[in-house]
Amino acid sequence: MEGVVDHTMRTMLTKVGGIDRCVTEFVRVTTTRLPSRVFYRYCPELHNRGMTPSGVPVYIQLLGGNAESMAINAAKAASLGAPGIDINFGCPAKSVNRNDGGSVLLKEPQRLHDIVAAVRDAVPLDIPVTAKIRLGFNDSSLLTDISQAIFSANASELTIHARTKSDGYKPPAYWEAIADIQANSPVPVIANGEIWTVNDYHSCIKQSGCDDVMLGRGLLACPDLAVQIRAGRSMTGSQQDIPALSWPQVLDLVAQFCIVTEAMYERKYVGNRVKQWLAYLRQHYVFAGDLFEQVKRLKWPEEIADVVAEQRRSLLAENSP
Repeated sequence: MEGVVDHTMRTMLTKVGGIDRCVTEFVRVTTTRLPSRVFYRYCPELHNRGMTPSGVPVYIQLLGGNAESMAINAAKAASLGAPGIDINFGCPAKSVNRNDGGSVLLKEPQRLHDIVAAVRDAVPLDIPVTAKIRLGFNDSSLLTDISQAIFSANASELTIHARTKSDGYKPPAYWEAIADIQANSPVPVIANGEIWTVNDYHSCIKQSGCDDVMLGRGLLACPDLAVQIRAGRSMTGSQQDIPALSWPQVLDLVAQFCIVTEAMYERKYVGNRVKQWLAYLRQHYVFAGDLFEQVKRLKWPEEIADVVAEQRRSLLAENSP
């Protein structure tokens, strides 16, 4: 998720727990070999053996349409210590697609094969090469060809966002469309899209046949969703979701996020990052909506941090004996 799940957010969410692996925002590959500083910027975790402070591995995600350049840059990322390489064939952004990247490549299964095969050949065998796709570009008619192209290129794993590029992010996600691919796959297939609750998770694995899921917006809205899913694997989809973190607990995370982002970004950008997360959190927490309204016109990080601190004090006072 470009501009959203950077290393600061990965630090916060993996600290909560339940996450097996992260991927970076996509690193755009054109026709040049990127310098080391680019990979370190997108993945500071390379300084920590490719793991978040909580010990969760972070794969470097590459996006591009030139097989040779993708391979060269995958080799570079691997040499810097990336624990895995993920290839983005799913981004629906028009600007990305116009520049021969993301989901536009789903129109050409042979090119998908060539890119994955080149990357696989370029990195050591002990480093996984994974790919993420959508069901297709305008429709899902090529889904079998797409997936077989990736499997035949020896990808280690395939994640499928259960919508086409044309669907964008509009509900629903068509998890059932993944089932045939998963049933005939030689490698693990991971389902993605529209998983906001534990019940969504159970519905997704039932319809897709997959054992695992990739979380995106749902995890930003409910920071312990992965923890809930782990705890609820034995539950049936008809049962109620496990209670999420309380708002005071999440507010503590927001306060920590203010500090982390202020240390890592220019002051003028810090407020936007905090507001961005609150915009997701308000989908799950009423108080997040109230807090967002209070800070949305504020600019400087200390102003936002003061409002967050005041809400924390108010909640503590209300809950004190």
